Amino acid sequence: MNSKDTDKLFEKLSPEQQNKVRNILSDKEQTQRILQSPQAQALLRKLMGDNKNG
Repeated sequence: MNSKDTDKLFEKLSPEQQNKVRNILSDKEQTQRILQSPQAQALLRKLMGDNKNG
């Protein structure tokens, strides 16, 4: 995902949601916990076109 893709995603969020996402992403430990969750892993597989195990 590049900067343009990220900008497009942020455009769809409310200002409050944008702030929440930025706060989460600025906290490395919190970001890692989220990315390691089963839900995030399934979403990443789906976004990347890998439908195995999800």
